[in-house]
Amino acid sequence: MAKILAVLYPDPVGGYPPQYARDAIPTITGYPGGQTAPTPQAVDFTPGQLLGCVSGELGLRRFLEERGHTFVVTSDKEGAGCVLDRELPDSDVVISQPFWPAYLTPDRITSAPRLRLAITAGIGSDHVDLPSAISHGMTVAEVTYSNSISVSEHAVMQILTLVHDYLPAHEWVTAKQGWNIADSVSRSYDLEGMDVGVLGAGRIGQAVLRRLRPFDVTLHYCDVHRLPKDVEEELALTYHPDARSLASSIDVLSIHTPLHPQTQNLFDDELIGVMKRGSYIVNTARALIVSRDAVVRALDSGRLAGYAGDVWYPQPPPSDHPWRTMPHEAMTPHVAGTTLSAQARYAAGTREILENWLDGRPVRPEYLIVDGGGLAGTGARSYTVAG
Repeated sequence: MAKILAVLYPDPVGGYPPQYARDAIPTITGYPGGQTAPTPQAVDFTPGQLLGCVSGELGLRRFLEERGHTFVVTSDKEGAGCVLDRELPDSDVVISQPFWPAYLTPDRITSAPRLRLAITAGIGSDHVDLPSAISHGMTVAEVTYSNSISVSEHAVMQILTLVHDYLPAHEWVTAKQGWNIADSVSRSYDLEGMDVGVLGAGRIGQAVLRRLRPFDVTLHYCDVHRLPKDVEEELALTYHPDARSLASSIDVLSIHTPLHPQTQNLFDDELIGVMKRGSYIVNTARALIVSRDAVVRALDSGRLAGYAGDVWYPQPPPSDHPWRTMPHEAMTPHVAGTTLSAQARYAAGTREILENWLDGRPVRPEYLIVDGGGLAGTGARSYTVAG
């Protein structure tokens, strides 16, 4: 029997379960491009429930315990003596989410000789040290596409929030109890007519491009894999061979590339410096793709008119993290990919991966990041491992 350790974010402050705003969510059976939604043998939850927190347990406890497996769920993942470190050494499987990642460092992986599977309930496995996972003979899997559309909708929302300077206007009628129209619009613009670029035109990046097309903007993109000509023509895309060319040509940048050695700290003072004065950056990918302090300096100097992000490092960030207090921001606590709609899909996908792995069946290639001693499946197309 296996021991499965799940590291999930804490329960709602007001208690679990929460009051749900809706009685049901739409049923999604497939994604653009033909990939089907997760297809586990069964689920033990109602779609639309809060599954990603500790008490939600991704709807897995009954399934795992009826099979005789041990299932440990915690949110305690940092600091000396945390539950993650206490339970990890004899765990076979670790499950976590990008929103509350269990950082599987080389030391943690070394401390867990039985660890054979790391599952990301969602998308993005950079919290796992992939070279160590490879050398340890592990499988690393994630529920690809489960929350891609969720993140793309969030990115478009943050673009509009920044360009229209929505948050200060909202604050005038709530916290400030005022009606200061001049103050509310002094940094507000229309997105129409702007040049908008996407760095990373994978599933999320393409979804953002498609959602922005009706706004009558000029669309640009940069990706290591150029899109087919018919897609470029359909969306009237301008292709850029590198990030510098893209950055210098646009008013708004939306970042959707994976974090790996070639993208870490890519947007530093120098690269942000080639952007137009008054540009905007939205980052729903990974925080370390941009330089933390370079973003703050660019907002202070006016090089950037706004920065919105849904990702931080580390997660959660310390209370004195400068992004909490920098000007002209629209930050959120990594919630884009964990809507209740997305949770239904990535919880089902996590169960599908577990069913297959525990029964010795192959895991879908689109879910694989590391397998068989190297990058595999989606991982082979999305990640690089320094040699």
